[in-house]
This record gives sequence, structure tokens and C-alpha cells, in this order.
Amino acid sequence: MKSNNRREFIKNSSLLLGGLLLNSSKIFSREDAALFSTKPFLGEIAIFSFNFAPKNWAQCNGQLLPINQNQALFSLLGTTFGGDGQVDFALPDLRGRVPIHVGNGHILGQRSGEQAHTLHMHEMPMHKHAGKVSVVQKIGGNADQESPVGALPGKNDNHANRFSASYDEMMELAIPAAGNEGTVGGSQAHQNMQPFLTLNFCIALVGIFPTRN
Repeated sequence: MKSNNRREFIKNSSLLLGGLLLNSSKIFSREDAALFSTKPFLGEIAIFSFNFAPKNWAQCNGQLLPINQNQALFSLLGTTFGGDGQVDFALPDLRGRVPIHVGNGHILGQRSGEQAHTLHMHEMPMHKHAGKVSVVQKIGGNADQESPVGALPGKNDNHANRFSASYDEMMELAIPAAGNEGTVGGSQAHQNMQPFLTLNFCIALVGIFPTRN
């Protein structure tokens, strides 16, 4: 008895769903449902795990297509991704790039970012380096001259030469402060990429022309 009720429920549900698909213009007809299940939207981008573009698809490599052979697709893309708009137009180029959604100041087709980056002075945080200089100069000599001009005062044990005149000006000592300096760093670019997995991005060249809501 329960089995018969279950079959009857499934049958009625199938009939109800079929009626909705066939008779309601607010959902989909059976033909529409089949169409959507087999055809992509024109210009749709999909990700594949194999390394080639399926039939009626092209890899997103930025290649140029002739407008006269792809008028419907050109009417959607225009020159957003390149091309002269007279003879040809370009497909999106996703080679080595990560797609982001439009908004927050980013417009459709905008390209930015770099795979590797070299820091500039204005990008470095403010900082300073402490330095210390020590200067040592030994001065020595004996008072063995009678005139103090250009000589150093000192001790003489035999007291033979005593200076009775006043000293001249003290001589000047020029002591250079020498230190070591050098350039550090190699000015090499650093990797600027997040962890990634490479897949195959393709765009549909044939499909359902999208309409606005």
C-alpha cells in the first residue's frame, strides 16, 4: 500500500513539474531548459581542468578576432579588452592574472598589478639607524727644546732647560674621524603573488545571447 502511494506521489509530482515547465511563461519551457543545459551564454567565461579550449570556445589569451566574423560577440565585448574597434577586437587576457569583480574603483577590462615588485624609497617604512663614532689620538713627546714654539711642554729630569717665557699659542690638532660605510641590499624584485593553482580559462564564442533582466 505504501509503495503504491509513493508511486502515485512521484507521478503527480512529475506531472505538476512538467505542467509548470510547459505552461508557465514565468519559469522555463522544456526547450528552454534543454537549451540552457547544453549552451553557454555568448561571452561566458568558464574554467576547465584540461589544457585546451573546447569546440566553440577560445582560451582567454588576449587574441584579436575579426569583427566581421564575430559581430554578436563584439557587440558584447566591444574594445573593453583591446582591439581597434574597426577591424578587430580582443578577448580577455587572463594569462598569469587573477580576475576580480567590478567595483570599489575597478572598471571592466582594467589591468593592474605586477608579478614581481622592487621596493622604492618612498615605499619603505620610516626608520633610522643609530651610529657611534669613537676617536682616539695618542699624543706624546719630551720637552727637549729651548723654545716652546712648535714644541710640547713636558718633564725634564735634569732641569737643564727651564722655560721662563710664556708659551706661544697652543698648537691645533686636526683629528679626522674615520669610519666604514657601504651599500646594503641588492635592489632585486621580490615575488608579489599569493599561493595559486593554474587552470584553463576559456570564453564562449558561440552561445545564447544574454539579455538584461
